Amino acid sequence: MFFAVFALIGVNAVLAAPPSSADALKDRIMGDPKAPIEIIDYSSMTCPHCRAFHLETLPTLKKKYIDTGKARLVFRDFPFDKTALMASVLARCGNPKRYFSFLDVLFQQQPQWGAAPDAQKALAKIGKLGGLSESDYQACLSDEKIIDGVIESRLVGANKYKVSSTPTFIIKGPKGQTRVEGALPIEAFDKAIQEVSQ
Repeated sequence: MFFAVFALIGVNAVLAAPPSSADALKDRIMGDPKAPIEIIDYSSMTCPHCRAFHLETLPTLKKKYIDTGKARLVFRDFPFDKTALMASVLARCGNPKRYFSFLDVLFQQQPQWGAAPDAQKALAKIGKLGGLSESDYQACLSDEKIIDGVIESRLVGANKYKVSSTPTFIIKGPKGQTRVEGALPIEAFDKAIQEVSQ
């Protein structure tokens, strides 16, 4: 477990102060922010289907669309339980440059920390290896603005985009908007992206 954390987050992770609540809640974008296609990913950190997407489909989606500048992915928190909320806070309170590396580790290790007798303690260990001290993680968990912001992300997803299950992807482009629901293969995203592309 810990070797995976070192490899993905970085063995030279340096303990640093977490970002402010405003910075912690900013959109986390993978790819070129000006890419013509926007893929909004609503996921819960404890959702096994979200884990499947991030481990099985996202690498191909990234290579095919994000790395080529055709699309950007915006991750939005949609926590279904307290443990998912704590994991979302951990990722957001770490170094913003390591955000998606944190997500990779959290999804890879989801069966371990998600089923741990003390999930908060298990998450704190991952955070420490990624450069976030346990005391800073505790401070983030006590920051009502961050907690409220993560919960607000879920409310916006539910109210604005009618998200009721995870993962749900809202895909926007020059020709409009469509959605993909569930941990579907890359072909589903190919079709959706083509629908909204010029």
